[in-house]
Amino acid sequence: MTTKEYIGTGRRKTAVSSVRMRPGTGKVKVNNRSFETYFPLAIQRDNILAPFKKVSDAKKYDMIIRIKGGGTEAQVIATRLGISRALISEDETRKVELKPIGFLTRDSRRKERKKYGLRKARKRSQFSKR
Repeated sequence: MTTKEYIGTGRRKTAVSSVRMRPGTGKVKVNNRSFETYFPLAIQRDNILAPFKKVSDAKKYDMIIRIKGGGTEAQVIATRLGISRALISEDETRKVELKPIGFLTRDSRRKERKKYGLRKARKRSQFSKR
């Protein structure tokens, strides 16, 4: 018996999240750990599961999430994008609900590289007249 599986990939800064969704009871595993231990803050968990709240006909899914790189907030946003993409791979009509909220937008901002002669990317040393 093969169950249908939906896959979505999300990225933010250096964080990459791969989400595998299959119909089930709503269990979530993140890097072979429970959802609550990997993301201890409730606001992070709510942010990740926000696409399910916005999609009206969302059923329960079991999710296996693999995350690499980045900080916790970048991982949260990357996972949210991965879940949104997996929901759309199941049903294209959900795009109308998720796109205006910004759940399908990949945040492409990255850290700017340091330039020579400067302390950081744009920070200069203090100007001295004398």
